[in-house]
Amino acid sequence: MTTSRIALLAFGTALGIVTTQPAFAKGVLRYGMAAQDVGTMDPHRATTTPDKPITGWLFNGLVRFRPGSDDIGALEPDLAESWTSNADGTEWTFKLRSGVKFHHGYGELTADDVVFSLKRAGNSATSAFSADYRSIDTIEAVDPLTVKIKLKQPIPSLLGLVANYHGGNIVSRKAAEEKGANFATRPIGTGPFMVKEYVPQERVSFVANPAYFRGAPKLDGIEYRYIPSDSSRDLALKSGELDVTYGRQDEQWIASTKAAKGVIVDIMRPAELQQIHLNTKSAPLDDIKVRLAVATALNRSEYVQFIGANLAQPARSVVPAGNLGWDGSTPVYGEGNAAAARKLLAEAGHPNGIKLRMVQTSLPTMLSVAQVAQAQLARAGITLQLDVVDHQTFHAQIREDRSQVVYYSAARFPIADVFLTQFFHSASIVRTPTASINFSHCAVADDEIVKARSEPDPAKQKQLWATAQKKIIAQICAVPLYEQLIAYARRDNVAWGYELKAEMHLGPIVTELTELK
Repeated sequence: MTTSRIALLAFGTALGIVTTQPAFAKGVLRYGMAAQDVGTMDPHRATTTPDKPITGWLFNGLVRFRPGSDDIGALEPDLAESWTSNADGTEWTFKLRSGVKFHHGYGELTADDVVFSLKRAGNSATSAFSADYRSIDTIEAVDPLTVKIKLKQPIPSLLGLVANYHGGNIVSRKAAEEKGANFATRPIGTGPFMVKEYVPQERVSFVANPAYFRGAPKLDGIEYRYIPSDSSRDLALKSGELDVTYGRQDEQWIASTKAAKGVIVDIMRPAELQQIHLNTKSAPLDDIKVRLAVATALNRSEYVQFIGANLAQPARSVVPAGNLGWDGSTPVYGEGNAAAARKLLAEAGHPNGIKLRMVQTSLPTMLSVAQVAQAQLARAGITLQLDVVDHQTFHAQIREDRSQVVYYSAARFPIADVFLTQFFHSASIVRTPTASINFSHCAVADDEIVKARSEPDPAKQKQLWATAQKKIIAQICAVPLYEQLIAYARRDNVAWGYELKAEMHLGPIVTELTELK
């Protein structure tokens, strides 16, 4: 064992985060993530930054974003080799590649697997993204290699729903039905890598899929290690114990990491929109003047300073910049005026301030942002009680409507409809039969959101999306804080095999072309 490995083991053991170290083949990429453990490897449930990159290694969609790109205009064939649609975009037919094989002997991909997967993605009992699929009327297997999808009405993002992203990932029907809940840690897809071993709170080991339809991977496998300590991951990267690591989201980390010998920092899109959602049905937030006080007390520029200009920019709408349909023409609150916020509270009948409850994840990067918000609000006499829980519990409780204030970080398929529908349409209000992630109980822009989906004129469609954003901002359903890019670091012998500018999976995708030089 090398001296550096002995040092790392001693350091990690002292912190209680590193246990046994597996033996590595020469071509195994060692990838460090800032998390205690896996949440899920089920692509229809994977919502977190630590879980999303994995789905990109294991699964494919009917179409895909090019590796390293988030360009919705450049989607290309994946499991489908071709597709057609009727004139009004309500009927789509996909022809599948022949001979695509699932991992670990689960047979060849057929249209039945695609139908099963997309119906599973549209079922709230089996998917975190079910709301995205409400416009689908029927999905049928015309023959073993042909799938037909009929829509209730045209939508602006059908290809996005069948891309290699969120619910568009295709799973093995046989494996999903056979494994049940165990599919979360024993998933079966068609991607370039497949799960070999899962060690709780330590790592997931992946091996190359020699039958991958684009060709056998250049790597032998991947070791995805869970190392929540930033300093431990940094040490592991610089000592050569890791090849890739999730980065700290601050300027100092970027500068120090770039200065390290043999290390490269990758900064990529999409920018995750960081927003504070306010429950407009929960007193005292049911008073718009109180919501205005909260929005006035928050200070966007402090977040940009806290995170760093290389990684963050002030948010200008409740939809991320760069999304098709984004509109930044309406001024948003968040200038950090504590005196003005106190005055608003007094006018609303709260001269002694208010107390709000916020369920908050223990993920360090998100917890630190919540603590900044807590400090900003305290200056205005607003006490923000943080109930800190693990990340899975956080997601469960905010969907149970147990938090008056929800801090949520999100990137979605880059069309305004997706963000507006999930966060701000009344059908998405949490704890309703059609719930998604509308934590604010906002319902002021339903008409515009719905009309925009089937508007054939692109200019009119964009105007409807702009009006929806204006209404949501005016009602202060949420306070957009900042947009944050994603930073990773790698040893300089890691070659992704593509130009990394963006990645919808919120982390570099390891493809069949990725290698260790």
